[in-house]
Amino acid sequence: MSDVGNQSCLSTAENYTSFLVCVLHAWEEWAGLGKAEDYLSVMEYLLWVFTPLAVVFILPFLIVILLYLSILFLHVYKRKNQLKEAYCNNLWDGARKTLATLWDGHGAIWHGYEIHGMEKIPDEGAALIVYYHGAIPIDYYYFLANVILQKGRTCHSVADHFVFKIPGLKPLLEVFSVMHGPQEECVRALRSGHLLGISPGGVREALFSDETYPLIWGTRRGFAQVAIDARVPIIPMFTQNVREGFRSLGTLKFFRWLYERFRLPVAPVYGGFPVKFRTYLGDPIPYDPSINAVELADKVQQALQSLIEQHQRIPGNVLRALLERFHTKHRDE
Repeated sequence: MSDVGNQSCLSTAENYTSFLVCVLHAWEEWAGLGKAEDYLSVMEYLLWVFTPLAVVFILPFLIVILLYLSILFLHVYKRKNQLKEAYCNNLWDGARKTLATLWDGHGAIWHGYEIHGMEKIPDEGAALIVYYHGAIPIDYYYFLANVILQKGRTCHSVADHFVFKIPGLKPLLEVFSVMHGPQEECVRALRSGHLLGISPGGVREALFSDETYPLIWGTRRGFAQVAIDARVPIIPMFTQNVREGFRSLGTLKFFRWLYERFRLPVAPVYGGFPVKFRTYLGDPIPYDPSINAVELADKVQQALQSLIEQHQRIPGNVLRALLERFHTKHRDE
């Protein structure tokens, strides 16, 4: 083929322009550029098809990056304020407020975050906040930021054991008073007058709940016993569209089996959609010495379920949640 091409080019050598065109075509044929164009077309098509899929799995990692940037800030802050540490009992106050402002800004810009019922959080004294756990509890981070900025308080939190095994996360957990969650430690924090946030569903609810927003608490009643022992009110909390912001593949049987068998919370999370987030705080459930932990837990579960039914359209829908960014009124019906 190339010999024929060369002879053809030589036969047209008298016409300089035709000769150059002929040589160019012969070179393209020799280099296989015609096939390359086909390959590029295929690659362009695959890129067009899979880019949205890649984006929805990459966006959750941006939250992880933001967490580690927060940790980096804490390290820099500590270095810069080492001399003040000996003279100041509240070294981390400035850092907490700075990070709270960062996370509050992220919530306002990316999710149009709103919180309704903040007046139900006491300005002083203890209370137990019980919340629904999304695939990523980013709404809870925004809530913590608002408690710091609006109430001037730090809300202690209970997290699963695996969180404390994540490399580099320790400074952030310590500064924001995150604990493993033994009942004695929780009662101690509440008796000291602190706010405490806990999700009875925990990792199981994060992985296995879905757009129908079921509460997956099983037989967990420890949080209720903590409230009884500490004699504090319980405030239910739910964030509208939290499942539309981030979703988990934990509903697939393989990931469910993996967690139940090895306690590995490795179900992929996708999303990061800029849907509307509204956090609703229910009426406080006061301490009542006449009821036991089982009765109190059922009462709290009913209160949280009521918040979900009142403020969340079920099943959740990502497109609808995105359009709610443009609505000025929140759903009260």
